[in-house]
Amino acid sequence: MVKLLLSLLFLYSFAFAQDVEPLEDVSVQEDPLTVKIKSFLNEKTYEENKGFIDAIFDPQSAFYYNDRVDAVKVVQTLKENGLLKLFFNSPQEFQLNFKTNGSPLFFVKLMSDTLRSIGYYRYVTTASNLDASEFTWSINLTSEYATDPLVLQNQLHKSSCEIIDIERNAPKEWTYIIDISNAKLNVKTLHDKEEIKLKRSLYAHWLNVSKIRTLKIKSSRRNSWYPNIAYYDSSLHLVKIIKRDKIYREILLNIPKNATYIKISDLYTLKNVRDELTLMPKGRR
Repeated sequence: MVKLLLSLLFLYSFAFAQDVEPLEDVSVQEDPLTVKIKSFLNEKTYEENKGFIDAIFDPQSAFYYNDRVDAVKVVQTLKENGLLKLFFNSPQEFQLNFKTNGSPLFFVKLMSDTLRSIGYYRYVTTASNLDASEFTWSINLTSEYATDPLVLQNQLHKSSCEIIDIERNAPKEWTYIIDISNAKLNVKTLHDKEEIKLKRSLYAHWLNVSKIRTLKIKSSRRNSWYPNIAYYDSSLHLVKIIKRDKIYREILLNIPKNATYIKISDLYTLKNVRDELTLMPKGRR
């Protein structure tokens, strides 16, 4: 009788082991937040600080936005807690990749303005690619610090853009995926009878002219301004260009109906514009 019970027990244990064995091969899939955190840190840093990381990212729900991981907040949290350093010991060359689903012309102009606003004036385009789903623009620049995602996002918000995701491809290579579906250039919008003065600048003046019909531009007598004026639509396709090979003190412009932006410059050099240009918009549309 004892032998029979032992035999039955052995058979039961064997059958149970067969049922359990497949479960041992099932790997636990990590949640998206953990995957994103690990992508910004090397394995050693993550393992040594796992308990601390679990604490600073609690509750996890605070690091999701619109059902996706808020990559900007993740990077900022790692940075503020000393786990991710964005500063180099000396100026270093690094690469930034930007991806979007919008107009390449508009995107490059928008990003150029944004980069300049956060202190990146000199960079070299290393690659650009447009396919059916997205446009990628890659640049190399030298700086003492890698781009701070929060600073970049705050500037992009001024143009109604959103950072969707961030990837750290290597210690000196980052990729930003940016939504520009509702984007606009972060420039002054001209309104009827609202006179403004453009101060001397080394860069062309960009303005939004979508709300006006005409624009009178007066140039100071201290200037030797040779008008070079271009109109663009909302996607920055060229609409019209005006060039004058003589000095103007005043010019009256009729704004094309499909023009959203105007670029005001000098035919030769902006050094010719030593004083202000006064803009006098008129009419509503």
